[in-house]
Amino acid sequence: MDTTLASALLGGLSPQVFMRRHWQKKPLLVRQAVPGGIALIERRRLFELAGHDQVESRLVLRDGARWTLRQGPLKRASLPPLKQRAWTLLVQGLDLHVPAARTLLDRFRFVPDARLDDLMLSYASDGGGVGPHVDSYDVFLLQTQGRRRWRIGRARSPELVAGAPLKILANFEPEQSFLLAPGDMLYLPPGWAHDGVADGECTTCSIGFRAGGRTELGREVLQRLLDASDADTPGPRYRDPAQPATDAPGRIPGALQAFAADAVARLLADPAALACALGEVLSEPKRGVWFDTAPAADAAQSLGVALDQRSRMMYDERHVFINGESFRAAGRDAGLMRRLADLRRLERDEVERLSAEAKALLDDWLDAGWLRRGEAR
Repeated sequence: MDTTLASALLGGLSPQVFMRRHWQKKPLLVRQAVPGGIALIERRRLFELAGHDQVESRLVLRDGARWTLRQGPLKRASLPPLKQRAWTLLVQGLDLHVPAARTLLDRFRFVPDARLDDLMLSYASDGGGVGPHVDSYDVFLLQTQGRRRWRIGRARSPELVAGAPLKILANFEPEQSFLLAPGDMLYLPPGWAHDGVADGECTTCSIGFRAGGRTELGREVLQRLLDASDADTPGPRYRDPAQPATDAPGRIPGALQAFAADAVARLLADPAALACALGEVLSEPKRGVWFDTAPAADAAQSLGVALDQRSRMMYDERHVFINGESFRAAGRDAGLMRRLADLRRLERDEVERLSAEAKALLDDWLDAGWLRRGEAR
């Protein structure tokens, strides 16, 4: 992707200009970002997906000021009639199950994959919505079919409606209102309150970008570091030959506190280990993702390869990460593996340029279902 070229998806802005002017700064309304909208999935098929155990789905119903939330799986018989007003079906991670959704998601890869979360599809009957709320992450709201009215404003009060099953703002004060037709898109940075209400039957895509909290991310990276440490080599044990007799046996010795602090500091002292742990955390597939494994009938090098739509692949200066695992890479292999992460595919001639060791890795990934042969889609 050439990030310097003007893009209809971004209203004629180049990705570089969009990131500089709007990303995490201010909203952007784009008329006909995807001209005419896009039919990612038939309604019947969407309802079927919502009934699967491995698909995250929710049903939101509104009756005046009363809200009801039901968690999936949701069988078709449990969904309201199509003519009933004010209900919404939310299907998370559509890109994991529908190739067209993955293709649409790829158009937003001017943002690092480490930030990309997923594509959620919202089906709503007339008057349907989830109430005024605020997200802690960036989101692109793309109207795929039908129309939805969005009201947006800065979240000035965090107070929520008491007793509601959703995080609905109690004092929402909209500053702007937009009616989105098929193909129109609204970008909102974190902290902007918004309320979308369907104007007739409609579907809306939410392309979300994750932003983990400092404590959450730190905990996950530390756990990876602990998992990677050699439990069979515990290192030197604490010794206290100079410990005097004590008349305060309940007090923790200062020397033991210093020993523990040094142990933690040593665990964090290796920048390469920290980078490796972070890459493994960020490339971990979403919860509930399973891959279809199948033995490779042909060697990977006989065809080009493409990442499975559920695979997450990233890299840093020393490593390649795929689906929570890390591999050291250097030289030509590193360049080609990074190309696979960036383009999500390698052509046959590129695969042939890999070393025997790297080709063997591709065969392993094919066996695991992380890669597919031939075309990307």
